[in-house]
Amino acid sequence: MLKSSINLLSRARKLPPITTATLAALGLALALDAALDPGVASAAQQPAPTSPRPTASVNQQPRVDVLGMARPIDMHDSIWIEDLTMMEVRDLIKGGKTTALILTGGIEENGPYLTTGKHNNVLRVTGDAIARSLGNALAAPIVTLEPGNPERVRTPGTILLSPETYRAVLTDMAVSLKTQGFTDIVLLGDSGGNLKPMQEVAEALNAKWKGSGTTAYFVPEYYNYDEVETFEQEALGIHEKMEGLHDDYYISSIIMVHDVNGVRAAERIKAGKFTINGVSLAPVEKTIENGRKIVKFRTDKTVAAIRKAMAAAK
Repeated sequence: MLKSSINLLSRARKLPPITTATLAALGLALALDAALDPGVASAAQQPAPTSPRPTASVNQQPRVDVLGMARPIDMHDSIWIEDLTMMEVRDLIKGGKTTALILTGGIEENGPYLTTGKHNNVLRVTGDAIARSLGNALAAPIVTLEPGNPERVRTPGTILLSPETYRAVLTDMAVSLKTQGFTDIVLLGDSGGNLKPMQEVAEALNAKWKGSGTTAYFVPEYYNYDEVETFEQEALGIHEKMEGLHDDYYISSIIMVHDVNGVRAAERIKAGKFTINGVSLAPVEKTIENGRKIVKFRTDKTVAAIRKAMAAAK
């Protein structure tokens, strides 16, 4: 059979070009040879030799155990875990910062002026303020995607996680934080669709962690935009006439505290569109000042709710 295969291969080489039928015949012949001669199959199945993958020099040396090393530089001032070194997080936990915030936002349509990361930009401001006000808290990286059906995305730029994936992400984050020494893990959501799955995760974790010394808290009071509207009207004297956009003054003002590009300030000023719902966002400095006032209002409400929940759990 091996001889017949060689003859077939020789004939195939004389066919310019090789036809599908020829290739099929060649494959059949080789298969028959392999059935009669296991050595042929073994040789045919051997993978082609590959050169070793190069390794960076940093990974070729024994790794220094830095976990027990004394921090060689001053502590950086940040509440964001991702902006701290491992040693800084270690020392902050040892120093009493044992509350961790898990903040969830989203990527979605927010009208013609706000970026799709509206909620994430808000959380960069409110998360920082809440953690600092609590005094013993650090914030995990923001969960920038929200739950939904990825197969039913209706607007360009929207990215969704399935509810199952979303809950799994929150759970894994909370477990990671518990493992390294955080004892109070607070879940805060800035988008309405985030809230129910966050509550479900907190309840499931607490059932599993009962008696462990670690507690998860879902705090719905953070999502208080109805109260924010009242505060905006009564304390700031701002009355919006809603235009049907997924955008408003109080959200824009909070975002501007973080980054004026998040509301496309320069482009809107140039186009004469620097208003929202009948309210001007100029001057920028005034809107940012109002944004800070709104952030403080939300921070005070949220911190009070967190402390109340913690006191009840203890």
